[in-house]
Amino acid sequence: MPPILAFVLTVGFIIFLFRRDFHEKPNVTSALWIPIAWFLIIGSRTITAWLNLCGVSVSGSLEDGSPADAAVYCAIIVAGVCVLKRRRINLGEILRNNRLLAAFLIYCLVSILWSDFPLISFKRWIKILGHPIMAMIIFTEPDPEEALIRLMKRCAYVLIPISILFIKYFPQWGRGFEQWTGTAENIGITTNKNDLGCDCLILGFFFFWCFLKTWSQEKSPARRNELLFCAGFLGTTLWLLKAAHSSTSLVSLGIAMALVLFLGLRFVNRKLVGVYVVTGIVMLIFAEATFGIFSQALQILGKDPTLTDRTLLWHEVLKIPINPVFGTGFESFWLGDRLQKLWDIYWWHPIQAHNGYLETYLNLGLVGLVLMIGLIISTFRKGSRMLLDNFEFARFRLGFLAAFVFYNWTEAAIKALHPVWFVFYLIAMDYPKPRVKTVEEFSLSEEPNVAKIFTS
Repeated sequence: MPPILAFVLTVGFIIFLFRRDFHEKPNVTSALWIPIAWFLIIGSRTITAWLNLCGVSVSGSLEDGSPADAAVYCAIIVAGVCVLKRRRINLGEILRNNRLLAAFLIYCLVSILWSDFPLISFKRWIKILGHPIMAMIIFTEPDPEEALIRLMKRCAYVLIPISILFIKYFPQWGRGFEQWTGTAENIGITTNKNDLGCDCLILGFFFFWCFLKTWSQEKSPARRNELLFCAGFLGTTLWLLKAAHSSTSLVSLGIAMALVLFLGLRFVNRKLVGVYVVTGIVMLIFAEATFGIFSQALQILGKDPTLTDRTLLWHEVLKIPINPVFGTGFESFWLGDRLQKLWDIYWWHPIQAHNGYLETYLNLGLVGLVLMIGLIISTFRKGSRMLLDNFEFARFRLGFLAAFVFYNWTEAAIKALHPVWFVFYLIAMDYPKPRVKTVEEFSLSEEPNVAKIFTS
């Protein structure tokens, strides 16, 4: 098939998907497009990368980034703040319901004081505020769960078809070369295979959860169509994940799926989820000590014992002197002399520790690491308690949390504008459900019409 024809068909298919979505008249407002735009950018390529792809040269640096990117992120964040201001959210209630997350973000801000690059650190902190702001837009929709579903679906309508289009018909955009081995890799709409695997992890897990959620509903033509829709996208996403050869995303997705299935078993006592998790961890530790299952798993996945030099990098970064209690300051480790020293050692020029917990320690020290672990535990407790009230969304939270915990063992997702870090905010934050139930009631309530933000 000629590439231009494939492009036209792909665009037509995307238009069809959006028309189908609008035809269902979902219970969401137009403000949802703000977090959709946020997710699409952080889940694909920066604006600078897209402009360079189109032949428009835009300069930028590792330290300061690109002015074009900064302007776009700032515009989306400001639009999000305007929406929340119009919806009159209760900031005190947000802080009360999310104390550990608030403490973590405040500590990140305070750590800028001892950063070697305070201005750069502060600008990066402003960027990550986009995650909770986008999450709050979703939580203050008339139906937050429906808003989450539409967010994931509408992003999938773009990320999945275009990734396939780029890989199969525009290899100059959809394929690249691995920096460690120089072998060819499929990158799709992203900039490397691990980012493509990350998208597949998030969207694959979502469609798997959505399929199970739909399966539990009463039989009807709408249910049948939704099952076929979810199965089709799930299969396509798994094909992309296989093409990406991202082992971390593959295993993380498998763990998340297994936990969701386990929680759905009839004999599982939903009040004892914590006991099950502790028992599972103990069994894994015993199996590793007795049978060495970790090394066997690496052989099955075709990985070497160093996890493609990751363990060597972990050993090297720990040699660099930092304050073990407070770290180097928010997202400041990979800057200046420390970065240059590591680049002199590794020809592939790492810019992250490839371990989210180690990355947190390097930047925020033991204090930040303890807060992060506490935040994970708090998120698990919120999901466990929700199992008795909203089972389907609760197992979405717990399933993705399991993927998040494992994913950060060989990738650093607890940083910057990482898509996994964004979705973590969606499962970690709590906010009371809105009093109104429909978009019509929403527009007639005391809150102004958020659509005016896009038309004014």
